[in-house]
Amino acid sequence: MRVLVVEDDARIRRFVVQGLEEEGATTQTAETGREFAALASDGSFDAVILDLGLPDADGVDVLEALRRDGCRTPVLVLTARDSIEDRVRGLDAGADDYLVKPFAFVELSARLRALHRRNREHDDRDHLSVADLVLDVRTRRVTRGEKRIELSPREFSLLEYLMRHAGEVVTRAMIAENVWDQSVEHFSNVIDVYMGYLRKKVDRPFDGPRLICTVRGVGYTIPDNDAA
Repeated sequence: MRVLVVEDDARIRRFVVQGLEEEGATTQTAETGREFAALASDGSFDAVILDLGLPDADGVDVLEALRRDGCRTPVLVLTARDSIEDRVRGLDAGADDYLVKPFAFVELSARLRALHRRNREHDDRDHLSVADLVLDVRTRRVTRGEKRIELSPREFSLLEYLMRHAGEVVTRAMIAENVWDQSVEHFSNVIDVYMGYLRKKVDRPFDGPRLICTVRGVGYTIPDNDAA
């Protein structure tokens, strides 16, 4: 899981990041509303942990703006604001869950896992398409143009993950966790090998644009239909 931790209190930020990374998550941090908006707008995180009392903005206002712009990343608010009115305002602004400080890390972690599960369950599209590449989740059939592409189960899962995140850059850590359910330290080279397998089957035999792209030093991406 890739988590954005938005917290201006250095002590709390270190505590949350350490706990998440010990559980295998990949984290990035932000200390201001401006950083939060810039990082969260591309939809590349699996979840956000958001403090509301940021030095340059009210976290609720930033979250509300991101939701209006189409950001769908699950957000867990972590704040000292404990009134019913504060909770209602945060949830109405687009938060998916609300946890009041002081907090137990085990509860924070459990709530984060629940958000991640629900988000994955909601992405239940059966047909995925990018340009002339079509993947049918139910029949496990992949075609490009009129030609069927035969994939191994792991290749299929990898391509499905890329297509569900079309238009986003997915890191090796994200792929390792979501396709292999393992730490990236043990699977980085394996991921590169499988990306090579996919390119040989999805890109090289066809005259159309290359769909599986490397973002050097970061990971991989497949374009959405607006860019394909």
